[in-house]
Amino acid sequence: MGMQVKMMRMLSCLLVAWLGLATGCGSGSGSPPGQTGGTPGIGTGGTSSDTGRGGATVAGGNGGAGTSGGQGSGGDAAMPVTGGTPAGGTSGSSSAQTGGSSSPASGGATGGVSATGGQGSGGKNTGGSSGNGGSATGGNPIGTGGKATGGSAGNSGSGGAMGSGGITMGGASGAGGKTGTPDASISAYHPCPTDGTACKIMPFGDSITDGYNQDTPGGYRVELFRLAHSAGKNITFVGSGYNGPDTVDGAAFPHNHEGHSGWTIAPAGGRSGISTLVSTVMPKYTPDIILLMIGTNDAIDNYDMANAPTRLKALIDSIYALLPKVLIVVAQPIPSRGDASKGDDTALSDRIKAFNATLPAVVKAQSDAGKHILLVDMFTPFNPNKASLIEDQWHPNLAGYVLLGTQWYSALQPLL
Repeated sequence: MGMQVKMMRMLSCLLVAWLGLATGCGSGSGSPPGQTGGTPGIGTGGTSSDTGRGGATVAGGNGGAGTSGGQGSGGDAAMPVTGGTPAGGTSGSSSAQTGGSSSPASGGATGGVSATGGQGSGGKNTGGSSGNGGSATGGNPIGTGGKATGGSAGNSGSGGAMGSGGITMGGASGAGGKTGTPDASISAYHPCPTDGTACKIMPFGDSITDGYNQDTPGGYRVELFRLAHSAGKNITFVGSGYNGPDTVDGAAFPHNHEGHSGWTIAPAGGRSGISTLVSTVMPKYTPDIILLMIGTNDAIDNYDMANAPTRLKALIDSIYALLPKVLIVVAQPIPSRGDASKGDDTALSDRIKAFNATLPAVVKAQSDAGKHILLVDMFTPFNPNKASLIEDQWHPNLAGYVLLGTQWYSALQPLL
């Protein structure tokens, strides 16, 4: 019977273990009842993860009760369920998103073909290094190249550069900004002497060139000379006219000019034309630079304005015929005051503006022919504050002449 009981007990333990129950079965190895002090049984843990129960206490006959069976060794802990390959795969190197090529972005937009330097806008590479703002490249014409702006953290592009032979005015032609930088083709040209003698500049035009009103003797020439002198530029003015202060900032002021009050481009409607002076004054004074601003009186009389550009072209051609290497800076004339309450011709500014719009093509034709010529916008900087810059219907006040002198110098500075 004892053997049968043991066998049944072992089968029960195996069944319990197979069913995965948490109870372990210990098998005591103590002595049978009636024997003294049976040896304590050591329980052998089942396959369950729980601790096996110790073997049953063996009654020890007349002796003391047998000691409890020791703690059975726990069954092997169940292996955790494999959850499969973790989502996201193996932990490889985190791949950074590339923001494109690390090379700098190509900069600003190319300025319009032949005329508009445009705003050259240099972008910033996404993820890459900041791009260089490209030079806004105009064509040969004079155009209205605005200030070229580089992209974020990029270099700003060259403001409204121009093609061979000419200079594109930046900003001033559109928003009254600064003059654009000349391109290499004309920057390399230096119209002034290199032997230390003064650069001869001829102011050539009408009463605005003369400095018409009594409180503005010398006109724009005073500020132009002041800026050049303070920068250490050696210039002088030449021509048959004479006026202005004796000194400017302690330096002797050159009084000469070729400004004639009331004159037009060519003789017309009883007015004299400055075209008639070319054959005499150009060989006599041989200027290195000519500052040409003319056409206001043509617009005042509204004299054949459709052909005013043709007359201006003929005037410029006659100058180059005598002085083929001279630099001519052509100005787009200032607006009129246009105050109806003071009896002004309110349509005059529109006629001047229409005339000014034809000048880029006139200058472009000369530039294409290889002449040294550039265009300066004097009209736009006077708007919208012309009432504070114009003294009478046609002539600048002192502040207006300072503005004109600044505009002239901005164009000449890189070339002096």
